[in-house]
Amino acid sequence: MVSNQRYTITSALPYTNGPLHIGHLAGAYIPADIYARFKRITGNDVVYVCGSDEHGVAISIKAKAEKKSPKEIIDKYHVIIKNSFKSFGISFDNYSRTSNKIHHETASKFFVDLEKKNLFEIKTSKQLFDPKENQFLADRFVEGTCPNCGYEHAYGDQCENCGSSLNPTDLINPKSKLSGEKPLMKKTTHWYLPLGDYENFLKEWIIKDKKNKWKVNVYGQVKSWIDGGLESRAITRDLDWGIPVPHKDGNGKVLYVWFDAPIGYISSTKEWAQKNGKNWEPYWKDPKTKLIHFIGKDNIVFHSIIFPIILKAKGNYILPENVPANEFLNLEGEKISTSKNWAIWLHEYLIDFPELEDSLRYVLTVNAPESKDNDFTWKDFQARNNNELVAILGNFINRVLVLTHKYYQGIVPKQIDENCEDFKILDEIFSYPEKISKSLDNYKFREGINTFLDLARLGNKYLAEKEPWKLIKLGNKERVSEIMFISLQTCAMLTVLSEPFLPKTSKKLEKILNLKRINWNHITKTKFLINSEHIINEPELIFRKIEDEEIEKQLNKLKGSN
Repeated sequence: MVSNQRYTITSALPYTNGPLHIGHLAGAYIPADIYARFKRITGNDVVYVCGSDEHGVAISIKAKAEKKSPKEIIDKYHVIIKNSFKSFGISFDNYSRTSNKIHHETASKFFVDLEKKNLFEIKTSKQLFDPKENQFLADRFVEGTCPNCGYEHAYGDQCENCGSSLNPTDLINPKSKLSGEKPLMKKTTHWYLPLGDYENFLKEWIIKDKKNKWKVNVYGQVKSWIDGGLESRAITRDLDWGIPVPHKDGNGKVLYVWFDAPIGYISSTKEWAQKNGKNWEPYWKDPKTKLIHFIGKDNIVFHSIIFPIILKAKGNYILPENVPANEFLNLEGEKISTSKNWAIWLHEYLIDFPELEDSLRYVLTVNAPESKDNDFTWKDFQARNNNELVAILGNFINRVLVLTHKYYQGIVPKQIDENCEDFKILDEIFSYPEKISKSLDNYKFREGINTFLDLARLGNKYLAEKEPWKLIKLGNKERVSEIMFISLQTCAMLTVLSEPFLPKTSKKLEKILNLKRINWNHITKTKFLINSEHIINEPELIFRKIEDEEIEKQLNKLKGSN
């Protein structure tokens, strides 16, 4: 377990055109939160940043649909999203928003500095134009057939079916999402980032260095892009909502959201530094700092090619150490669809299942779409909560604590030594921090949480085999004391190791066991985690069962909304 390393950890900035759903959590937020918590508890210098992405075309579309201003839309959903993250327990060091002054200044400075270096190409070309709405159709204002896979509802910037990155003019049979009309072609001028000029840099940095370090899905998609040849990409748009292009000829144009949004990680770090009297620069400019981007697979290209090129062009910025993107999470066998309301919204879940934040974290981690698309079902959620969290983890801890109060009035019994016949089991118990660390260091969060639950299984098996409740009746108090001391070490270890995965559960257990938070690197068998004569508090149930009626209510809610 490495400590004293500096980490800058980011999660994809969520669009403020709607609330968060479980697909977002599984893709970019729970994995990042687990990783950030893990790195903190192993003694590292961590800043974990995010913020609301408030300049995408999706914002303008939502505003037009609801007949509101973009400002009203972003203010509404920023509050919902930020509060949902906070209630759910995502441990951002700073959650910002791209409408903030500090972000406008940071993104504008990037554009000005690159423009001064003459790195942009300025091109006049024909773009799609909606004559009825009298405006150019950028990105998601256009829908049509994907030229690569034939999907009929591809956006003007990306096909969500095959993952291809597109331009609006690539679409077959394009249609304006504003008026429904077939758009015309009209001349306009934009600034372009010449991605092709950086192919050699990308080949050196990614193809040679990242092949065995990045996830297969990430490396494969990036390599395919590079092998296909990179074309220049416009980084400005004809829109009235966004960061104005800081140039004398930029009237009526804004920065492309995929130029401005990733810079939001930097402006969020600056904001955090200002609030805490820190220097932001080492987190983005010190070569020893590790930059990790947690995203969904639809954002791979932007974080692995476009943003790194922007950082490289700017100079003196570090590049991502890793981009551990997840695949997509489906819901009840169907693709999550915000337009069809086929989703489980986080803010609604928090109302329907208060105090069960960790149950959702657990299920979305153990069922995470790490290497392929995966499926969430309400029945599986109930089964995993009841059969794993309640019956395995919660049951073991509760049995040990109840017996400790019954036999010893809540006082930890005598410490064991090498003469105890079960002393070697402590070697196995104390091996778990290293096992889980290896999984998390390799971004294998499913493996990590399954290993964590294996420790609870080990504890249950040990207790069931030794049967201290029978031994106490036979008067073998010395043996019962040994069994209970070992079982309490297991409970303490589960408390420590649960923090990255189940943070609210970990806090609850710390309170019951009367424990302070422990750096994983300081865990050694000789010190033990909970000592003889230590007093623990009265036990309480850690998890509750989820009843059939609750699940039926959620299934009916989904069916009614489809």
